[in-house]
Amino acid sequence: MSKVLMKGNEAIAEAAIQAGCRYFFGYPITPQNEIPAYMAKRLPEENGVFLQAESEIAAINMVYGAAGAGARVMTSSSSPGISLKQEGISYIVGAELPCVIVNIVRGGPGLGGIQPAQSDYFQATKSAGHGDSHMVVYAPATIQEAVTLTMTAFDVADQYRNPVMILGDGILGQMMEPVEFLPVKKRDLPEKTWATTGWDGVSRQRNVINSLYIKPEELEGKVLQIYDKYAQIAKEEVMHECYDCDDAEIIITAYGTTARIVKNVIERLKKEKGIKAGIIRPITLWPFPYAVYEEMSRKAEVKAFLSVEMSMGQMVEDVRLGVNGKKPVHFTGRTGGMVPTEQQIIDKVISILKEES
Repeated sequence: MSKVLMKGNEAIAEAAIQAGCRYFFGYPITPQNEIPAYMAKRLPEENGVFLQAESEIAAINMVYGAAGAGARVMTSSSSPGISLKQEGISYIVGAELPCVIVNIVRGGPGLGGIQPAQSDYFQATKSAGHGDSHMVVYAPATIQEAVTLTMTAFDVADQYRNPVMILGDGILGQMMEPVEFLPVKKRDLPEKTWATTGWDGVSRQRNVINSLYIKPEELEGKVLQIYDKYAQIAKEEVMHECYDCDDAEIIITAYGTTARIVKNVIERLKKEKGIKAGIIRPITLWPFPYAVYEEMSRKAEVKAFLSVEMSMGQMVEDVRLGVNGKKPVHFTGRTGGMVPTEQQIIDKVISILKEES
């Protein structure tokens, strides 16, 4: 298939359809509105179902129902909308149902603004909602990567019976790049014997989709079982990119759109200042690639780490956990819809290296 020029939001929607998604429930909010608009047009062409719910709360509970019946289902929103969905997301985690959730992040807190941000990191990675819970969280940096990760997300959700989030920002959702829709690596996915697809009274026991456990011993057992699954995900599904890290004296961490800016910074530092810098780009924000930070922190030439974010500093806490006190960890960022500039990052790197020399 030849490449086509597509807006990020529309490419994510088409990738979902090509991954077998046939149900979409959502509610409009900027800057992700092209996703439901595209789904409204395309899903009927694929004998699928699009429904604009009366609210984000209704949409996520519709996702719960479709996922419980074994369907490939997706919803999308932006920051305040994801907050409204969080109760339903926790129910989905508790019931162990697969689905894909897209968050095209805007500035906050509150209604905030409609410009790009990365300030939903804690919300996405530290808990899928109330209770002991996680989603797998992918952070694409290009539209092509968003396509590939969206298609992968449906398989990962089915494999582990857990919601998966695509975490982008308003820039990624609104920009256009050439993409192609190539099949992702096939997984040996389990049959959905748990799905509530009807019961004939003979072939199997009744399937019940539930997240309520009145007896504390039963609930603890369920949570422990889910955390065994999380341990497997952390072992098998971590993804990251290392760029120019081999002889770097400072390691910069960034994800999504910010990582693209940092790659330009790395080239400028090398050419203009003679500074060797590298980037670790987490692709899975949960599970976070802690091991690569532990490895890099042992290198003698690495003087410090720097986390660059479109937030007041959230991912930097995971960088600190990975480095585990072996080297200094610094932060720079912008928030409220502002984007870090190359010069801001360059100035911060120079300041850090002076401080650590």
